[in-house]
Amino acid sequence: MGSTSQFEFFKSDHVPSLTVLKAAIGDFSYDRHAHEEYALGVTLAGRQDFFSGGQFHRSPPGNVILFNPEDVHDGHSGGEQALDYLMVYVHPDQVAPLFEDALGRPLVSSFRSQSTLIQDSRLRQAILNVARMVTHQVGSCIDQENALSHVVERMVQLGGNMAPSPVARRPDALLNHAKAYIHEHLETDISLDDISHAAHLSKYHFLRLFRQQFGMTPHQYVINCRVNAARAALDQGAPLTEIALRFGFTDLSHFNRRFKRIYGMTPYQYQRDITR
Repeated sequence: MGSTSQFEFFKSDHVPSLTVLKAAIGDFSYDRHAHEEYALGVTLAGRQDFFSGGQFHRSPPGNVILFNPEDVHDGHSGGEQALDYLMVYVHPDQVAPLFEDALGRPLVSSFRSQSTLIQDSRLRQAILNVARMVTHQVGSCIDQENALSHVVERMVQLGGNMAPSPVARRPDALLNHAKAYIHEHLETDISLDDISHAAHLSKYHFLRLFRQQFGMTPHQYVINCRVNAARAALDQGAPLTEIALRFGFTDLSHFNRRFKRIYGMTPYQYQRDITR
């Protein structure tokens, strides 16, 4: 991260898993990665260029960026002006009841927005309101939950997809076995052979299928999952060295490099932000 880029995280005192990132980016580029949470962003100044869903996107000021859980993406500043944006992160479990209320029926699967780049003033204002309450530590628990419900309600109004495919294709099912295996073994030294065996596929066929389906290699996905798991441990206040060793990073320096490429700051800086 160069001196022209700044990142700051804020964690809600009231709503579990609700976190806000404020970022100003000059010369920093995110590695391709994915989050377990919904990531709802607003471009404030400059232009936000990123890859997601097999497409390259450009977000000018005022646009909303919406990443579903597990959506692979990267990002960097586009154009000559520095990029200024904010992002609200919230876990799907936290907002599932809000989606059910907005839909008027139980969820059969997680809600997924059909659009990544959205021009909508109501959704933009709802996201900005949630971010303001978290970053300025204003409002009670019910106030912040109510603000979050306005975001969810507008997402539902703008449209999404909740119904899973009636019949899962065999390659998709096998790749999901591989993802499940990775998540179950984040604290162990796993190989490509181990993962492809769990998917019941030959190593190189598995490698091609995985990259085509998820937009990253199995190795990148393992690192991404370990960084996300490490972030959750940082939220709980666990010591940095313990986290690094638990999730397979060779040392604290290795952990720092990997974490910074996804979150723009070191694990120490992140933990300092969210525990202040």
